[in-house]
Parts: sequence; structure tokens; C-alpha cells
Amino acid sequence: MNREPDFLQNLRAELSSGRVWLDRAIVLGYAVAAGLFVVAFTIASDWVFGLFHSLHRSQPWAILLWTPLATAAIVWTTRRWFPGAAGSGIPQVKAALHPALPPERRNLLVSLRLTVAKIGLAVAGLSAGLSIGREGPSVQVAAGVMQHARRWLSPGTSIDARALLVAGGAAGIAAAFNAPLAGIVFAIEELSGRLEARASGLIITAIVLAGLVAVSAFGNLSYFGVIRVPHISWDALGPGLLVAMATGVAGGLFARLLIASLTGAPERLNRVRARWPVRFAAVGGLTVAVIGLVTGGVTFGAGSEAVKRMLAGHDELSPLYTLLKFIATWLTAWCGVPGGIFAPALSIGAGIGNGISQLAGPGLGPALIAMGMAGFLAAVTQAPLTAFIIVMEMVDGHSMVLSLMASAMLASLVSRMISRPLYESLAEHMVGGAIGSPAPVVTASQPEASEETSAPERPLV
Repeated sequence: MNREPDFLQNLRAELSSGRVWLDRAIVLGYAVAAGLFVVAFTIASDWVFGLFHSLHRSQPWAILLWTPLATAAIVWTTRRWFPGAAGSGIPQVKAALHPALPPERRNLLVSLRLTVAKIGLAVAGLSAGLSIGREGPSVQVAAGVMQHARRWLSPGTSIDARALLVAGGAAGIAAAFNAPLAGIVFAIEELSGRLEARASGLIITAIVLAGLVAVSAFGNLSYFGVIRVPHISWDALGPGLLVAMATGVAGGLFARLLIASLTGAPERLNRVRARWPVRFAAVGGLTVAVIGLVTGGVTFGAGSEAVKRMLAGHDELSPLYTLLKFIATWLTAWCGVPGGIFAPALSIGAGIGNGISQLAGPGLGPALIAMGMAGFLAAVTQAPLTAFIIVMEMVDGHSMVLSLMASAMLASLVSRMISRPLYESLAEHMVGGAIGSPAPVVTASQPEASEETSAPERPLV
């Protein structure tokens, strides 16, 4: 027979073990540290991209030299010393959570060492103007910090490594986007597949503490401000469906292209990439620089400023510019630069929505841009709940909940007909690479490796 809980008995049980409270204090401290790492990452990213913008304004043709050289240096450093830091960071966390990965191999994908490397290399990528974002890498950054707490916990603690990884990844999303609800949904939809009761408190606590650190640093502001959406009538149904379908197709093609490029196909070009990765990166960086100069700098970096201008009605990008941003983001990822695709995906989706709004009428502009952001991100990640909640919190678009949800769901459905899930496919590839190759051991006495031999035979991405 069920009994009512005994408050005094439960209180005595809670206070009986000092070690349990010490473990909790350690985890709380690491959650705050995860937020601090993400805040430092954000500040450094914004600062170096500001320096790049200054260079672009004062010496635009210097970009043609600086960007390819920096890209080549970043890729060489990544492949030589930190192969687990390449790419977004979300596939690494998913791979570290994969049941087939032996626990002793997790440090190949998520660790405090990789956290520091990820921040430095991604910041370097933004200083080169590459089409990357810091939001996806923040997942790996925060997860690496949280996982480090495990070594200080008691042997019999109920807080396991899996819970720490999920909590860290969710906290990274929440702090990077200032979107706590998105952090919770991301933990369920993308990382764990479910939210276990014993881990839910840890995850929510990590999100709250990391989020509080971010709010303390930047204020409780939405990422893209507040959009003003007029009353939406049935006249918006056609343009809205067109945005959802267009972003679904474009996002599915983007995901399929990234999977093919990062897992070995098309074979001929990837053989060139595998044999001369640094030269390949230099050519890719030069191409990104040329695209950026042609577009007047719009395609450089994450693209967040362009989205803000579009939402405010101060800028309109042609479909050609959106296509070039698509290409620049794909090339940057293909080169193996540490950096995320969340923010560039949002800018591409905003460009698609903006292009359709030019046909539908200016009154629908902000709504279609927001729907394009949610649709393209959902199509790329095939995580529609996370996508629409991120966009809703980023634009303070609570009045558009149903529209954003419908766009994300429809775009994700279309994308599933075109491509496999992006992060899941990359994570499985990383698990295969981590299991099939020995753990890299770097010592000071090792000779300098050539370009052809500097990378593992089976790179993680």
C-alpha cells in the first residue's frame, strides 16, 4: 500500500551522507565552469571576427592571402594534434554516448583537452572569416568540461559519465543560444533519445547554471531581438508552405552533401583531400575568401548580422547570395575546420525565407524569415522540436509557435526523404574511426609529420 512520504525521514536520509553532497557540489561547480567556458568562447569569437571585419574593410584583397593560409594552418594543427576537434562538435558528443564505443575511447572525442583546442581552433576559424558558428562547438566544449567532473566524484556515485555528457551538451546549447528550453529538448531529441528520471535533475541544473552565467555576461536578451509579426491570415498559407518545402529540400541536400563529403564520398575528391589535406584546405579557404569578396562580406562568418538586418527590414539578400552562403558553409566543413553549422544554417534558412517574402509581399517578411530559419535548421539536423524552439527563443517569437512548429516539422519530413540524419551518420562514422584506429599518442620526441602522414589513416571526420 502506498504511503505518504515522511518529510523528516527523507530529510535525515538526504543529510546523512556528506559525500553525496560533495559530489553534487562538484557537479554544480563544473556546470558553472561549463557556462564560463561558453561565455569566454563567445567573447573571443566576437572579438576576433570584429578584427577580421576591420581587415576586410581596410584591406579586402589581403583576405585572399590570409584566409587560405589560416585555413591550412588550422587544418594542419587539427589533424596533427587534435583530430577529435574537427567539425561541429555535436557528432563527437553523440559518438561518445554511442553504446558501441568503449568508455576508454571517449577521450578521443570529448575531453577537457579537446575543449580548450576546440575553442582555440574555432576562434581561429572565425578570425579567418570562414563560414562557421560557435553554437555547435559549444556542445562539445561544455560536454568536455562536464565530463571532467567524473574523475573527482566518489566511486559509488549515481552520477555516471553518460549523464554528465548529456547535461554538458544541453548546457552548451542553452548558454550559446540563451535558450534553456532548447537545451532540454536538444538533450532529449538529439543526444539521449529520452530523459531518464535520475538524470533529469542534473541536466536541468546544468542548463540553469550555465544559462545564468551566460545571462550574467550578456543580459537576458533574445539572440536576434524581438520580431514584429503582423496578423497572419490565410493569405500566408501558400508562402509559408513554399518556405517549408524549399527549406526541406535545401536542408536535405545540404545534409546529404555533408555526409558524403565527410564520410568518404565522392571518392575521387576525397582521395585528393586525404592525400593533401592541407593543400585542399588552402584551396577551400581561397574559395571561401573569393565568395566573401564577391558578396561584399555577407558570407563571411556565422551570418548572424545578416539575419538581424533581414529581420529588421534593413537588408534583402538575393537567392544567389543564399546559394553562395550554402557553398561557403559546405566547403568550410569539408576542409575539416573545427566549427559549427547551426548559425550558418540559420542564415541560409533566413535567406530562403527572405527570398520568398520578396515575392509574397513585404508584410510577411519577418514571419517567413523566421519560418525559413526553423525549416532549414530542422531539415539539416532532422531535429524539428529543437529547431523550432531555438528559433522561437532566439526571436522571442511566441506568437509564431504554431507557424514555426509546422515549418520545422514539414521541412524535416521532406529532408528525411532525401538524406540520412546528419549528426547520427557522422557520429557512427566517428565511432567506427575511433574503434578501428589506435588512440593517438603525441610525444615531444616524435618527428614532424609530413602533410601526407600527419593524419590518422581513418580520420574522425
